[in-house]
Amino acid sequence: MPMSNAFENRLYPLLESIVAHFGTPFHIYDEVGIRETGDRLKNCFFGIPGFREYYAVKALPNPAILAIMSDMGFGFDCSSIAELVLSRRVGGSGEDLMFTSNNTTRQEFAAAMADGGSIINLDDISLVDKLPAIPDLICFRYNPGERRSGNAIIGTPVEAKYGVSHEQLIHAYQTARNLGVRRFGLHTMLASNERDYTYMVQTTDMLLEQVERISSALDIRFEFINIGGGLGIPYRPADSPLDLNAMAGAITAAFNAFSRRNGYMPRLYMESGRFMTGPHGALVATAINRKEIYRTYVGVDASMSALMRPGMYNAYHHITVPGKIAEPTQIVDVVGSLCENNDKFAIQRPLPPIAEGDRVVIHDTGAHGHAMGFNYNGKLRPKELLLKLDGTIELIRREERLEDYFASLSFTPETLSAAPLKITSHLAN
Repeated sequence: MPMSNAFENRLYPLLESIVAHFGTPFHIYDEVGIRETGDRLKNCFFGIPGFREYYAVKALPNPAILAIMSDMGFGFDCSSIAELVLSRRVGGSGEDLMFTSNNTTRQEFAAAMADGGSIINLDDISLVDKLPAIPDLICFRYNPGERRSGNAIIGTPVEAKYGVSHEQLIHAYQTARNLGVRRFGLHTMLASNERDYTYMVQTTDMLLEQVERISSALDIRFEFINIGGGLGIPYRPADSPLDLNAMAGAITAAFNAFSRRNGYMPRLYMESGRFMTGPHGALVATAINRKEIYRTYVGVDASMSALMRPGMYNAYHHITVPGKIAEPTQIVDVVGSLCENNDKFAIQRPLPPIAEGDRVVIHDTGAHGHAMGFNYNGKLRPKELLLKLDGTIELIRREERLEDYFASLSFTPETLSAAPLKITSHLAN
C-alpha cells in the first residue's frame, strides 16, 4: 500500500498546523517509518554474519536522513564527491563508504581515497590506472550481459553502460591481485524497483557462482558480495509488496550452501535507497487553480521540478486529499506550473472534488523526489521536513530562494539591473 497508514495517522492530524507554520509545498519524511524499515532489514538478514546495508545516498541526500542511517549502523553507497562529503560529515569513514561510480575522473577517485578512504568499486578494468594508489581492497561491478535479464525500468544488462563483462571478470581480478590488492569484493546492480523477490535471489546465486569461478581460477578469497539495490515498493494501492522475509530466507540458504561447499561465508552487502526511504516521504502541496477545458485540471503550488518521476518516467504516485477521502471522485489531471506539458503528477486520476486551498498529498516521495529536482523555468525547489520520533517537526532543508538561483552566476539580480549585459567575443578577427 502506498505510504503506510501509520505515516498518514501521524502526519494528517498535524498537517494544517505544519502548513500554517511552514507553508507549502514541502517534502516531509517519517523517521519512525524509516527506522522500522531499517530494523526489519537487519532482522531479516540476521543469519548472515556481517550483513550490512549501504544506503544509496542518491535517493535522499540530506544529512538528517543520513544521520539516521548511520545511527542504525548502515554504511553509504556514494557515486560523487558531494555524496562522499555528505556521508563523512555524518560520521561515515573508511569502509563505511562504498564508492561506486562510472566514467570516473582521477579527481573523484582521489576524493574517494582521501580522508580515511572508502571501498573502491570499479566499473571498468581501465579505471585501475586512474587510482592515485592501489588500495588493499577492491571490488568490481559485474555486468553479466545476456546471461541475465534486467527489468523494464533499468533495461537489459547487455545494453547497460555499467560494469565489467563476464569475459573480462577473471582478468580484472588477476590484474588487481598482480598490482598488490589483497582483499576482494564483487558487486552488481541489475534491477530497479523490483518487487519479485526471486529476482534478487537469482542475483545472489549468480554472484556466489562468480565468486567460486574467480576463486578457483586465481586462488583468492572474497570478503563480500554486494547484490546492489533495486528492492521495490508498491506505488499503487493494488501492488503487492516485496516479500522480504521470503527473499532473506532464500538468500540465507544460498549463503549457507556456499559455506558448506567452500568452508567460509562472505559478507552480504546491499545498497537499498528507495526501499529504505521511498514510502516514508510525501510531497504536500496546495491546490491553487482549477481549469475546465477538454479535461479538468487541478493546479497545485508544486511542479515537476520538485518531483520529476511522473513526468520523466510516467511513474505513478498515489495522491490523497486529506478530509475528502470518502467523497465521490472526479477524473482530473493534477499539474504544476512549468512551461512543459509533462508537468503532471497524475493523469486522468479519480480523486475527490478538489477546491482551491485543499491540501494535496503526493505519496512515496522519500526517494528520488527532492534529490532529482531541478530549476527549469527558474522554479525553486521546496523545503524538506522531518517528522521526528517524538512527533515534532524539524526543518532539515529550507526552500530555495531567488538569491540561491543567482548565486552561481557572475552577476547578481542587483548588478544585472544596474548595468547593461556585455557580450565579449573570443573569436579571432
